Amino acid sequence: MAKYGEGDARWIVQERADGTNVHNWHWAERDCLEWSRARLSSLLAGLPVLTGEGGLTLRTTTLDKLDGEAYVNIRKGKVIPGYELSLTLSWEAEATTESGVVKVSGAAEVPYLADENADEDPDLRVTVRGEDGPLARRAKDAFFTKGKPLVLEKIREYVAAMAKGGPAKDELDSKKTPTKAAAPAGGTATAPAPATKKEEAPAVKEKKAKGKDKEGFKTIEMTEKFYCRAKDLYEILMDDNRWKGFTQSNARISREVGGQFSLFDGSISGVNEELQEGKLIVQKWRFGSWPDGVHSTVRLVFDEPESGVTVISLKQTDVPEEDRYGNSTVVENTERGWRELIFQRIRGVFGFGI
Repeated sequence: MAKYGEGDARWIVQERADGTNVHNWHWAERDCLEWSRARLSSLLAGLPVLTGEGGLTLRTTTLDKLDGEAYVNIRKGKVIPGYELSLTLSWEAEATTESGVVKVSGAAEVPYLADENADEDPDLRVTVRGEDGPLARRAKDAFFTKGKPLVLEKIREYVAAMAKGGPAKDELDSKKTPTKAAAPAGGTATAPAPATKKEEAPAVKEKKAKGKDKEGFKTIEMTEKFYCRAKDLYEILMDDNRWKGFTQSNARISREVGGQFSLFDGSISGVNEELQEGKLIVQKWRFGSWPDGVHSTVRLVFDEPESGVTVISLKQTDVPEEDRYGNSTVVENTERGWRELIFQRIRGVFGFGI
Protein backbone atom coordinates (compact mmCIF):
# COMPACT_ATOMS: atom_id res chain seq x y z
CA MET A 1 0.00 0.00 0.00
CA ALA A 2 1.40 3.41 -0.97
CA LYS A 3 2.17 5.75 1.88
CA TYR A 4 0.24 8.95 2.41
CA GLY A 5 1.48 11.66 0.05
CA GLU A 6 3.40 9.28 -2.25
CA GLY A 7 0.77 8.76 -4.97
CA ASP A 8 1.80 8.41 -8.61
CA ALA A 9 1.91 11.94 -10.07
CA ARG A 10 0.31 10.68 -13.29
CA TRP A 11 -2.90 9.92 -11.40
CA ILE A 12 -3.03 13.06 -9.24
CA VAL A 13 -4.84 16.04 -10.77
CA GLN A 14 -3.58 19.41 -9.61
CA GLU A 15 -6.02 21.49 -7.57
CA ARG A 16 -7.75 24.49 -9.13
CA ALA A 17 -6.39 27.94 -8.37
CA ASP A 18 -9.51 28.73 -6.35
CA GLY A 19 -9.12 25.50 -4.35
CA THR A 20 -12.39 24.00 -5.58
CA ASN A 21 -12.67 20.29 -6.35
CA VAL A 22 -15.93 20.43 -8.31
CA HIS A 23 -18.27 17.56 -7.40
CA ASN A 24 -15.21 15.78 -5.93
CA TRP A 25 -14.34 14.82 -9.54
CA HIS A 26 -10.59 14.69 -8.90
CA TRP A 27 -8.88 12.52 -6.33
CA ALA A 28 -8.77 14.25 -2.96
CA GLU A 29 -6.60 12.66 -0.27
CA ARG A 30 -7.19 13.43 3.40
CA ASP A 31 -4.73 12.50 6.17
CA CYS A 32 -6.72 10.77 8.93
CA LEU A 33 -4.01 9.75 11.41
CA GLU A 34 -4.77 12.36 14.08
CA TRP A 35 -8.50 11.91 13.57
CA SER A 36 -7.97 8.15 13.99
CA ARG A 37 -6.03 8.73 17.19
CA ALA A 38 -8.83 10.84 18.64
CA ARG A 39 -11.59 8.50 17.41
CA LEU A 40 -9.98 5.32 18.69
CA SER A 41 -9.15 6.97 22.00
CA SER A 42 -12.78 8.01 22.49
CA LEU A 43 -13.98 4.52 21.52
CA LEU A 44 -11.52 2.46 23.55
CA ALA A 45 -10.51 4.47 26.63
CA GLY A 46 -12.51 4.00 29.83
CA LEU A 47 -14.45 0.90 28.73
CA PRO A 48 -15.95 -0.98 31.72
CA VAL A 49 -15.26 -4.69 31.29
CA LEU A 50 -16.24 -6.01 34.76
CA THR A 51 -17.99 -4.00 37.45
CA GLY A 52 -17.59 -6.20 40.49
CA GLU A 53 -18.59 -9.57 39.11
CA GLY A 54 -16.81 -12.21 41.22
CA GLY A 55 -15.26 -9.43 43.27
CA LEU A 56 -13.25 -8.14 40.29
CA THR A 57 -13.39 -4.70 38.65
CA LEU A 58 -11.75 -4.36 35.23
CA ARG A 59 -11.69 -1.51 32.74
CA THR A 60 -9.57 -0.01 29.97
CA THR A 61 -7.80 3.25 30.79
CA THR A 62 -5.99 5.01 27.94
CA LEU A 63 -4.90 4.55 24.35
CA ASP A 64 -1.15 4.65 24.96
CA LYS A 65 0.13 4.33 21.41
CA LEU A 66 -1.11 4.55 17.83
CA ASP A 67 1.48 4.16 15.06
CA GLY A 68 1.16 3.89 11.30
CA GLU A 69 -0.81 5.79 8.69
CA ALA A 70 -4.45 6.48 7.86
CA TYR A 71 -6.07 8.42 5.03
CA VAL A 72 -9.10 8.49 2.76
CA ASN A 73 -9.17 9.04 -0.99
CA ILE A 74 -12.32 10.61 -2.40
CA ARG A 75 -13.42 10.97 -6.01
CA LYS A 76 -16.92 11.89 -7.14
CA GLY A 77 -18.18 11.12 -3.66
CA LYS A 78 -16.69 7.62 -3.65
CA VAL A 79 -14.66 6.89 -0.51
CA ILE A 80 -11.60 4.61 -0.54
CA PRO A 81 -10.03 4.35 2.93
CA GLY A 82 -6.45 3.33 3.54
CA TYR A 83 -4.84 2.57 6.88
CA GLU A 84 -2.15 0.41 8.46
CA LEU A 85 -2.09 0.90 12.21
CA SER A 86 -0.82 -0.68 15.40
CA LEU A 87 -2.19 0.34 18.78
CA THR A 88 -1.64 -0.33 22.46
CA LEU A 89 -4.38 0.11 25.06
CA SER A 90 -3.85 0.04 28.85
CA TRP A 91 -6.19 -1.69 31.29
CA GLU A 92 -6.37 -2.01 35.05
CA ALA A 93 -8.11 -4.36 37.46
CA GLU A 94 -8.65 -4.46 41.20
CA ALA A 95 -10.06 -6.93 43.68
CA THR A 96 -10.85 -6.75 47.37
CA THR A 97 -9.08 -9.39 49.45
CA GLU A 98 -8.65 -10.04 53.16
CA SER A 99 -5.51 -7.91 53.09
CA GLY A 100 -7.24 -5.04 51.32
CA VAL A 101 -7.61 -3.80 47.74
CA VAL A 102 -5.16 -5.35 45.28
CA LYS A 103 -4.54 -3.77 41.88
CA VAL A 104 -2.96 -5.03 38.69
CA SER A 105 -2.49 -3.45 35.26
CA GLY A 106 -1.71 -4.58 31.75
CA ALA A 107 -1.96 -3.82 28.06
CA ALA A 108 -3.98 -4.94 25.04
CA GLU A 109 -2.12 -4.68 21.75
CA VAL A 110 -3.44 -4.79 18.19
CA PRO A 111 -0.26 -5.25 16.13
CA TYR A 112 -1.89 -4.85 12.70
CA LEU A 113 -5.12 -3.10 11.77
CA ALA A 114 -5.39 -2.47 8.01
CA ASP A 115 -7.93 -1.68 5.33
CA GLU A 116 -6.94 -4.82 3.40
CA ASN A 117 -8.36 -6.85 6.31
CA ALA A 118 -11.38 -4.62 6.95
CA ASP A 119 -13.72 -7.61 6.79
CA GLU A 120 -11.80 -9.53 9.48
CA ASP A 121 -11.25 -8.93 13.19
CA PRO A 122 -7.59 -8.09 13.93
CA ASP A 123 -5.35 -10.07 16.26
CA LEU A 124 -5.44 -8.83 19.88
CA ARG A 125 -2.77 -9.68 22.45
CA VAL A 126 -3.19 -9.23 26.21
CA THR A 127 -0.25 -8.87 28.59
CA VAL A 128 0.19 -8.16 32.32
CA ARG A 129 2.56 -5.53 33.68
CA GLY A 130 4.60 -6.51 36.71
CA GLU A 131 4.34 -9.69 38.74
CA ASP A 132 2.27 -12.49 37.22
CA GLY A 133 0.36 -13.54 40.36
CA PRO A 134 -3.08 -15.15 40.80
CA LEU A 135 -4.94 -11.82 40.40
CA ALA A 136 -2.91 -10.94 37.32
CA ARG A 137 -3.72 -14.26 35.66
CA ARG A 138 -7.37 -13.94 36.62
CA ALA A 139 -7.57 -10.40 35.23
CA LYS A 140 -5.81 -11.42 32.02
CA ASP A 141 -8.23 -14.31 31.48
CA ALA A 142 -11.17 -12.01 32.19
CA PHE A 143 -9.94 -9.49 29.63
CA PHE A 144 -9.66 -12.22 27.01
CA THR A 145 -13.16 -13.46 27.78
CA LYS A 146 -15.04 -10.20 28.38
CA GLY A 147 -12.78 -7.37 27.23
CA LYS A 148 -11.66 -8.65 23.85
CA PRO A 149 -15.20 -8.70 22.32
CA LEU A 150 -15.78 -5.13 23.56
CA VAL A 151 -12.52 -3.87 22.08
CA LEU A 152 -13.13 -5.58 18.73
CA GLU A 153 -16.65 -4.16 18.59
CA LYS A 154 -15.27 -0.64 19.03
CA ILE A 155 -12.61 -1.26 16.38
CA ARG A 156 -15.37 -2.32 13.99
CA GLU A 157 -17.03 1.05 14.63
CA TYR A 158 -13.80 2.78 13.65
CA VAL A 159 -13.49 0.64 10.49
CA ALA A 160 -17.09 1.48 9.55
CA ALA A 161 -16.46 5.19 10.13
CA MET A 162 -13.39 5.10 7.87
CA ALA A 163 -15.39 3.32 5.18
CA LYS A 164 -17.84 6.25 5.23
CA GLY A 165 -15.12 8.87 4.85
CA GLY A 166 -13.69 9.38 8.33
CA PRO A 167 -13.22 13.10 8.98
CA ALA A 168 -14.39 13.88 5.43
CA LYS A 169 -17.88 12.42 5.97
CA ASP A 170 -19.48 15.67 7.09
CA GLU A 171 -17.86 17.49 4.17
CA LEU A 172 -19.20 14.90 1.74
CA ASP A 173 -22.71 15.12 3.22
CA SER A 174 -22.70 18.92 2.97
CA LYS A 175 -21.78 18.77 -0.73
CA LYS A 176 -24.63 16.50 -1.71
CA THR A 177 -27.00 18.28 -4.08
CA PRO A 178 -30.52 18.83 -2.63
CA THR A 179 -33.07 16.78 -4.48
CA LYS A 180 -36.14 18.90 -3.77
CA ALA A 181 -36.77 22.05 -5.82
CA ALA A 182 -37.39 25.26 -3.90
CA ALA A 183 -40.93 26.61 -3.89
CA PRO A 184 -41.53 29.79 -5.92
CA ALA A 185 -42.06 32.96 -3.92
CA GLY A 186 -45.61 33.47 -2.81
CA GLY A 187 -46.82 29.99 -3.57
CA THR A 188 -46.26 26.30 -3.21
CA ALA A 189 -44.07 24.26 -5.44
CA THR A 190 -45.84 22.20 -8.02
CA ALA A 191 -44.33 19.01 -9.26
CA PRO A 192 -43.74 18.86 -12.99
CA ALA A 193 -46.11 16.70 -14.95
CA PRO A 194 -44.69 13.22 -15.29
CA ALA A 195 -43.35 12.50 -18.74
CA THR A 196 -45.10 9.81 -20.69
CA LYS A 197 -42.80 6.83 -20.77
CA LYS A 198 -42.74 4.73 -23.85
CA GLU A 199 -43.44 1.09 -23.09
CA GLU A 200 -40.49 -1.09 -23.96
CA ALA A 201 -40.80 -4.33 -25.81
CA PRO A 202 -40.61 -7.45 -23.60
CA ALA A 203 -37.38 -8.57 -25.26
CA VAL A 204 -35.71 -5.24 -24.45
CA LYS A 205 -36.87 -5.45 -20.82
CA GLU A 206 -35.51 -8.97 -20.48
CA LYS A 207 -32.13 -7.95 -21.94
CA LYS A 208 -31.80 -5.04 -19.52
CA ALA A 209 -32.74 -7.21 -16.55
CA LYS A 210 -30.12 -9.79 -17.44
CA GLY A 211 -27.35 -7.20 -17.76
CA LYS A 212 -28.06 -5.39 -14.50
CA ASP A 213 -26.74 -6.35 -11.05
CA LYS A 214 -29.20 -6.87 -8.23
CA GLU A 215 -29.55 -3.88 -5.96
CA GLY A 216 -26.82 -3.94 -3.33
CA PHE A 217 -24.64 -6.36 -5.30
CA LYS A 218 -21.90 -6.00 -7.92
CA THR A 219 -20.06 -8.11 -10.48
CA ILE A 220 -16.27 -8.41 -10.69
CA GLU A 221 -14.68 -9.27 -14.04
CA MET A 222 -11.00 -9.52 -14.96
CA THR A 223 -8.70 -11.31 -17.37
CA GLU A 224 -5.16 -12.41 -16.43
CA LYS A 225 -2.35 -13.89 -18.55
CA PHE A 226 0.09 -16.56 -17.37
CA TYR A 227 3.04 -18.24 -19.07
CA CYS A 228 2.13 -21.84 -18.29
CA ARG A 229 -0.21 -24.61 -19.40
CA ALA A 230 -3.88 -24.32 -18.48
CA LYS A 231 -3.86 -27.63 -16.62
CA ASP A 232 -0.95 -26.45 -14.43
CA LEU A 233 -2.83 -23.32 -13.38
CA TYR A 234 -5.97 -25.36 -12.74
CA GLU A 235 -3.97 -27.75 -10.52
CA ILE A 236 -2.57 -24.89 -8.46
CA LEU A 237 -6.02 -23.45 -7.78
CA MET A 238 -7.46 -26.85 -6.84
CA ASP A 239 -4.59 -28.21 -4.71
CA ASP A 240 -4.42 -27.63 -0.93
CA ASN A 241 -0.65 -27.76 -0.64
CA ARG A 242 0.09 -25.48 -3.58
CA TRP A 243 -2.49 -23.00 -2.28
CA LYS A 244 -0.83 -23.04 1.13
CA GLY A 245 2.50 -22.44 -0.59
CA PHE A 246 1.67 -19.27 -2.50
CA THR A 247 -0.68 -17.72 0.10
CA GLN A 248 1.17 -18.80 3.27
CA SER A 249 -2.21 -19.67 4.81
CA ASN A 250 -4.25 -22.79 5.50
CA ALA A 251 -6.53 -24.21 2.82
CA ARG A 252 -8.81 -27.22 2.38
CA ILE A 253 -10.04 -27.86 -1.17
CA SER A 254 -12.27 -30.66 -2.40
CA ARG A 255 -11.72 -31.69 -6.01
CA GLU A 256 -15.27 -33.02 -6.36
CA VAL A 257 -18.41 -31.29 -7.62
CA GLY A 258 -20.50 -30.56 -4.53
CA GLY A 259 -17.39 -30.68 -2.36
CA GLN A 260 -16.51 -27.82 -0.01
CA PHE A 261 -13.45 -25.61 0.20
CA SER A 262 -11.96 -23.24 2.77
CA LEU A 263 -9.27 -20.65 1.96
CA PHE A 264 -7.09 -18.09 3.78
CA ASP A 265 -7.42 -19.76 7.19
CA GLY A 266 -11.19 -20.07 6.80
CA SER A 267 -11.88 -16.46 5.78
CA ILE A 268 -13.31 -17.70 2.48
CA SER A 269 -15.51 -20.77 2.05
CA GLY A 270 -17.82 -22.30 -0.49
CA VAL A 271 -18.86 -25.26 -2.64
CA ASN A 272 -17.72 -26.51 -6.06
CA GLU A 273 -20.59 -26.35 -8.57
CA GLU A 274 -18.86 -27.30 -11.83
CA LEU A 275 -15.34 -28.56 -12.56
CA GLN A 276 -13.67 -29.29 -15.91
CA GLU A 277 -9.97 -30.03 -15.52
CA GLY A 278 -7.86 -27.36 -17.19
CA LYS A 279 -10.94 -25.60 -18.54
CA LEU A 280 -13.48 -24.42 -15.95
CA ILE A 281 -14.07 -23.85 -12.23
CA VAL A 282 -17.48 -22.66 -10.97
CA GLN A 283 -17.97 -22.18 -7.22
CA LYS A 284 -20.35 -20.73 -4.68
CA TRP A 285 -18.00 -18.42 -2.77
CA ARG A 286 -18.23 -16.13 0.29
CA PHE A 287 -16.29 -14.27 2.94
CA GLY A 288 -17.13 -15.08 6.55
CA SER A 289 -17.81 -11.38 7.17
CA TRP A 290 -20.57 -11.21 4.55
CA PRO A 291 -24.19 -11.23 5.76
CA ASP A 292 -25.52 -14.69 6.57
CA GLY A 293 -26.80 -16.59 3.55
CA VAL A 294 -25.05 -14.38 0.98
CA HIS A 295 -22.97 -16.27 -1.60
CA SER A 296 -21.37 -15.02 -4.79
CA THR A 297 -20.75 -17.17 -7.86
CA VAL A 298 -17.17 -17.42 -9.12
CA ARG A 299 -16.59 -18.57 -12.69
CA LEU A 300 -12.99 -19.16 -13.85
CA VAL A 301 -12.56 -20.01 -17.54
CA PHE A 302 -9.13 -21.25 -18.70
CA ASP A 303 -8.08 -20.62 -22.32
CA GLU A 304 -4.77 -21.68 -23.88
CA PRO A 305 -4.51 -19.61 -27.09
CA GLU A 306 -1.00 -20.90 -27.74
CA SER A 307 1.29 -23.49 -26.23
CA GLY A 308 2.61 -22.36 -22.84
CA VAL A 309 0.29 -19.36 -22.56
CA THR A 310 -2.92 -19.42 -20.51
CA VAL A 311 -5.53 -16.69 -20.22
CA ILE A 312 -7.86 -16.98 -17.25
CA SER A 313 -11.17 -15.07 -17.29
CA LEU A 314 -12.77 -14.41 -13.91
CA LYS A 315 -16.40 -13.39 -13.43
CA GLN A 316 -17.73 -13.13 -9.89
CA THR A 317 -21.40 -12.20 -9.59
CA ASP A 318 -23.55 -11.20 -6.59
CA VAL A 319 -20.72 -9.66 -4.57
CA PRO A 320 -22.37 -7.62 -1.77
CA GLU A 321 -21.54 -3.91 -1.62
CA GLU A 322 -21.36 -4.05 2.19
CA ASP A 323 -20.40 -6.66 4.75
CA ARG A 324 -22.33 -7.39 7.94
CA TYR A 325 -20.48 -4.57 9.75
CA GLY A 326 -21.46 -1.88 7.23
CA ASN A 327 -18.06 -1.67 5.50
CA SER A 328 -18.57 -0.54 1.91
CA THR A 329 -15.19 -1.67 0.55
CA VAL A 330 -16.15 -5.31 -0.07
CA VAL A 331 -16.05 -5.12 -3.88
CA GLU A 332 -12.73 -3.22 -3.96
CA ASN A 333 -11.11 -5.56 -1.42
CA THR A 334 -12.35 -8.68 -3.21
CA GLU A 335 -11.08 -7.50 -6.61
CA ARG A 336 -7.75 -6.47 -5.13
CA GLY A 337 -7.48 -9.84 -3.36
CA TRP A 338 -7.83 -11.75 -6.63
CA ARG A 339 -5.17 -9.64 -8.33
CA GLU A 340 -2.61 -9.18 -5.53
CA LEU A 341 -3.08 -12.14 -3.18
CA ILE A 342 -3.86 -14.84 -5.74
CA PHE A 343 -2.88 -14.12 -9.36
CA GLN A 344 0.24 -12.02 -8.71
CA ARG A 345 1.49 -14.44 -6.06
CA ILE A 346 1.01 -17.41 -8.40
CA ARG A 347 3.19 -15.63 -10.97
CA GLY A 348 5.84 -14.84 -8.38
CA VAL A 349 6.00 -18.19 -6.61
CA PHE A 350 5.66 -20.49 -9.62
CA GLY A 351 7.46 -18.29 -12.17
CA PHE A 352 4.49 -17.87 -14.49
CA GLY A 353 5.10 -14.15 -15.06
CA ILE A 354 6.82 -12.47 -17.98
